[in-house]
Amino acid sequence: MTLEAPPNGWNSKGETRKIGVEIEFAGLPPRDTALIVCELFGGELNVVSPHRLLVEGTRWGEFGIELDTQYAHPDQALLEEIHEQDSEWSRQQHQHRLEFHRKTRELIGDMVTGLVPTEIVCPPVPWNELDELDTLFEALRTHGAKGTDASLLYGFGLHLNPEVEREDVDYLLAMLRAYLLLASWLRSEIKVDITREVLPHANPFPKEYALKVLNRQYTPDIDTLIDDYLYYNPTRNRELDLLPLFAYLRPDHPHKLLHSELTKPRPTFHYRLPNAQLSEPRWGAVTEWNRWVAVERLAASRETLAARCDHYIAQHNRPLITRLASRAKRWWSQRSSTKR
Repeated sequence: MTLEAPPNGWNSKGETRKIGVEIEFAGLPPRDTALIVCELFGGELNVVSPHRLLVEGTRWGEFGIELDTQYAHPDQALLEEIHEQDSEWSRQQHQHRLEFHRKTRELIGDMVTGLVPTEIVCPPVPWNELDELDTLFEALRTHGAKGTDASLLYGFGLHLNPEVEREDVDYLLAMLRAYLLLASWLRSEIKVDITREVLPHANPFPKEYALKVLNRQYTPDIDTLIDDYLYYNPTRNRELDLLPLFAYLRPDHPHKLLHSELTKPRPTFHYRLPNAQLSEPRWGAVTEWNRWVAVERLAASRETLAARCDHYIAQHNRPLITRLASRAKRWWSQRSSTKR
């Protein structure tokens, strides 16, 4: 698949924009997965714990591979407790507790391997090298990794973290508007798995919020944009999660979600919608990036964006009976065409 170029491939420093990629899957434990990464991209294997590994020193940086459950890994806060002032007996007791804790977490990890997904968190990759990262997806398929559609129990996703071009409110608002306008199309193109629809991890934005943001009378500054987002979306579970970006832009903001352990501040959009379609030949990060580029292109075309915002607002301001009649007409038209 040809890699699509975004309207602007550089960040505000004039550097090539990078894309972070995260993928979940079953069928391969973390150690086997880490060895595949080493074979493809080089680097050194660092076993942090039995079910959490790093591949360090690759051309792009560090890959993280782990079972996607905190209960399979030692509690870092417990490991870092300081007991220098304790007696020798107390320190020995603490070491025994740590060893028991490590063994218990390892056993939990062994038991849930195959039930919870393995996750790879890739280092940021320049957008124009994303096709080279897709060799990893092909290798995972070859070695038996299973994606979203392999089981009704597999609500696995692929997350993209595209670096922002700029940090000003005009750009961010345009991107948010473009996404809201294309969200239904993206869901249709991706054919979001039923299990992932039921799970809360990539919920759509509320209609009330979309109507507010797409109204061209809405001209917030950056702080208002952040506050409105948090008011209407007090959750990480959005198909386009802006919490990491807002935590990066406003590190002193008081909202607790921006300081959650699960919110990693970074100058990126956190796009959570795509399935992990490892059973499909040639599917990979490039497939989902190309779909994302449609959002960037609409955001960059300001006249088209404005016209589509106005159309969206006009459509939703029609009387209810008119909207219902229009939906019924579309349904009947689609039903008739399928019968031909």
